[in-house]
Amino acid sequence: MPNIKNHEIFGIADQLLGASRIKIMCADGKSRLGRIPGKLKKRMWIREGDLVIIKPWDFQNEKADVVWRYTKTQAIYLSRKNMIPSVINVF
Repeated sequence: MPNIKNHEIFGIADQLLGASRIKIMCADGKSRLGRIPGKLKKRMWIREGDLVIIKPWDFQNEKADVVWRYTKTQAIYLSRKNMIPSVINVF
């Protein structure tokens, strides 16, 4: 779950842009450019339509870092438990 103290929010991966960049539709209604760090890039693949946790940058709010990616099974479970905001709930 996103840590609110660290300003983390849910998002849906909209479009893969290449060079470890991804366009993300966030739970607060904004569309942000996300950066996939190398630590996450080497461990799990992110595809379009995946549920992710992002942390917006402090100095540029239209950009963010991807913190975590949920699998389809995990996203469906969170959707059934009503833990995903209705703005981005596509599961």
